[in-house]
Amino acid sequence: MSADGGADARTDPFEILNPAALGEPRGWNHGLLAPPGGRVLFVAGQTATGPGGDIETPDFAAQFALALDRVLAVVRAAGGEPSHIGRMTIYVTDLAAYRDARSELGAAWRARLGRHYPAMALVEVRRLVDAGAQVEIEATAVVP
Repeated sequence: MSADGGADARTDPFEILNPAALGEPRGWNHGLLAPPGGRVLFVAGQTATGPGGDIETPDFAAQFALALDRVLAVVRAAGGEPSHIGRMTIYVTDLAAYRDARSELGAAWRARLGRHYPAMALVEVRRLVDAGAQVEIEATAVVP
């Protein structure tokens, strides 16, 4: 792990694949090849709900951070680390709000995953199942 908590080039369990023909990715990687022998963990979509099941805050960036914390809690419960996440999909109800919050989202990301960037997709949706949710994050990890 690097000093900021993310995977560095020496410890990242994935082989990063960014074919030049696809262009330089920023904030994600085009592909990550899992190491042999890992166990695949599928993390269900997580929102910013608290223990009672209600959304904890209306703030977009705070919802992103809480949803990410919940994803990481599942990964850690399986014995994994943030660097074991190989794929992530982020669903947002307002793409403009996502763009407006990018600096706060980047800070939340770096605090939790450092410079580890899975293969990612961002999808704008009309609404999410949890009332008041603006962000939902699902992930796939490969845990040794």
